[in-house]
Amino acid sequence: MSVPKILLATGNADKQRMLAWLLEDAPLRAVSPAELGVRADPDESGDTHEAIARAKAEEWSRVAGMPAIASDGGLVVPALGANWESRHTHRFAGPAADGAERQRRLLRLMEPFSGDRRNAAFVEALAIADAGETVASWQVSGATGRIVDSLADRGGDTDGDGFWVFPLWHFPEFGRTYDRLTETERATLGDHWEALRAHVRAFIPGWLAGLSASPNRLQ
Repeated sequence: MSVPKILLATGNADKQRMLAWLLEDAPLRAVSPAELGVRADPDESGDTHEAIARAKAEEWSRVAGMPAIASDGGLVVPALGANWESRHTHRFAGPAADGAERQRRLLRLMEPFSGDRRNAAFVEALAIADAGETVASWQVSGATGRIVDSLADRGGDTDGDGFWVFPLWHFPEFGRTYDRLTETERATLGDHWEALRAHVRAFIPGWLAGLSASPNRLQ
């Protein structure tokens, strides 16, 4: 019997790696849109990260004709108040901005703040859809770190469309930015991806068992 497939519902290579990591121990074969030759343009106007993740998973599932897993997340920066919306983290600097420009713009916004007022947390939502309908979704809040003071203080450099904010998100207890923490270190922080992985591991076995009477659903 062939291994059931699930689509990593994003064109972002960094996010594909994280979605595949969530499914690492599941009896599923994760495939990318490029492998299937499919594209989608889901509506991202939802009023929560979970609503956006559900819309992404549903649209990609419809386009690909198979189950899909999608996520949506953003940085929560209390000091910025109404000047910041976590749902717009990726596009707050405009559609043409790359990762490096987003980093510069966020640090400019943070210039008036110091100490604990530079604290920031991350929220991430995940959804799994089949036949264009959500079968499970979750939204979790992760650890609280601190936005670095300058570009010179950041961790890994970036000018692409990956997780551009992580090299700016510093954790004093480890003396490093999020992108340079080990998996074990992230787990000790109450990491958002770790929390979602636990949800996925708990959900997948029962979901697959429920579909066993319809084997064509996951071909």
